[in-house]
Amino acid sequence: MNKKLDNIDISILNVLQNNSRISNAELSAKVNLSQTPCLRRLRNLEESGLIERYTIRLNHQMIGAIVSAFVFVKVNKNTSENASDFESAVADLYEVTECCVLAGAHDYVLRVTTDTLQSFELFLKEKLANVPMVEGIESTIILNQLIKRDVPLNAKACR
Repeated sequence: MNKKLDNIDISILNVLQNNSRISNAELSAKVNLSQTPCLRRLRNLEESGLIERYTIRLNHQMIGAIVSAFVFVKVNKNTSENASDFESAVADLYEVTECCVLAGAHDYVLRVTTDTLQSFELFLKEKLANVPMVEGIESTIILNQLIKRDVPLNAKACR
C-alpha cells in the first residue's frame, strides 16, 4: 500500500477484525463517516491488498477438533531446498493449521489440531516423522487458549 493509513482507515480495519460481516451502514456509523466515503475507503483497502480476504473462525471443539498442540521441528539441513520441501510437505497435512519459520533452536513451529490424543500421536509418528528432512520433533499440548485475537492497529504502528 503506497498511502499511509489514517485514523479512519485504522478504525475501519479494527472494526472489521472484530466483525467482517458488518454492513456498510453499521461500519460507517462505528467509524463516524457517511456510507459512500466509508465504502470507498473499504474498497481501496481491499484493492491495495491490505485486506487479503474475509474469513470465518470456527469453534474447534464444536467440530470435534479438541486436541491442539505446538509442534517444534528441526530439519536436518537448513537449505532452501529442504525448507521448500518441508513447507510443501506440511502444507498437505490437514492437521497443520499454522506453520511459522523460526530463528533459534528450532526451524519451524506448527500448530496442529486433531480430534483425539491418539490421532495426534498417529500424526506425529505416521505423518510428520516420515517427512524426509525432519531431524527432530518436540511437541507441547495446549491445555487452554486464554487470548485469541487479531493484531490491534494504532496510528503509530501504521506510519
